[in-house]
Amino acid sequence: MLVVLAVFAVFLVSRGCGGPERTPGGPSSTSTGSVPGTSAVARSPFTGLPGRTGGPVLAVKIDNVGTARPHTGLGRADLVYVEQVESGLTRLLAVFSSQLPDRVGPVRSARESDLELLRQFGSPALAFSGAQSRLLPVVAKAPVYDVSPAHAPGAYVRDGSRPAPHNLYAAPDRLLAAAPDASAARDIGFRFGDAPPGGTPQRDRTVRYPNGSVGLHWSAEGDRWLVSFDGDPATTTDGGRLGAPTVVVQYVTVRPSGFHDRWGNTSPYSETVGTGRAVVLRDGKAYDATWSRPDAAAGTRFSTPGGQPVNFARGPVWIVLAPLPR
Repeated sequence: MLVVLAVFAVFLVSRGCGGPERTPGGPSSTSTGSVPGTSAVARSPFTGLPGRTGGPVLAVKIDNVGTARPHTGLGRADLVYVEQVESGLTRLLAVFSSQLPDRVGPVRSARESDLELLRQFGSPALAFSGAQSRLLPVVAKAPVYDVSPAHAPGAYVRDGSRPAPHNLYAAPDRLLAAAPDASAARDIGFRFGDAPPGGTPQRDRTVRYPNGSVGLHWSAEGDRWLVSFDGDPATTTDGGRLGAPTVVVQYVTVRPSGFHDRWGNTSPYSETVGTGRAVVLRDGKAYDATWSRPDAAAGTRFSTPGGQPVNFARGPVWIVLAPLPR
């Protein structure tokens, strides 16, 4: 009788200590995940992949005109944002944390909308070549660690084989050495896991800007979206073709800012706080979604029309900040 009672007690304890049951629709996760019978696996909140998860965040502003390509180091970014700049061209904001390249660039100047976009990362290090003189005091007051050449001169070098200003490169480890208190990677609203139900099969998609385009082609063999800029395949000097398992086309309001470039062109401002429409591309399908970011310090969440989180495929994520169709 005592043996039976002991066995029953062990059964009750084991039931009480179990984790919550999974809900239908597939699991989603951010920084951690676990397999029954094993300890939790730390995962990057930016990619959903295991590995280095608590590294500091480094954001680098990258040139994207034709003479700036191919890029260097971009294939190691956890996140890549595509933004509209003056004259309808595009520029990139690459976010690194889980891994660092030896060299990254070409590095170019920052814009006002970068500061709002980066608030969700806490206080990251921001590498940029410079900024319009009236914008520099705004950068100084923003919650970022300025690791531009003015503050980390030893981290930068000019490549004599390329024309200026498209030839400034930086060493990420030296950039972070100049910002020892940069925030660690944290939850910015992304969820990773099984794809949501539905979706529309899609092999190709093009996002157009006034004077440029981003092309996306699904590679079933590589299980990722291959990126093109202005009709040309996007490549790197150190890692081949650029692409990502998940690409988010986030439609935003692009309005004039109060700043301009050296030629007098007004700098556009991409509004990333608020709500709007998005399309999440993964697994060769397009999923209609809504993006929501209540304030600058909050992360950005992507939801289905029914209000459920849209899980991303694990791996690097590209976010194309597309102007709202007119």
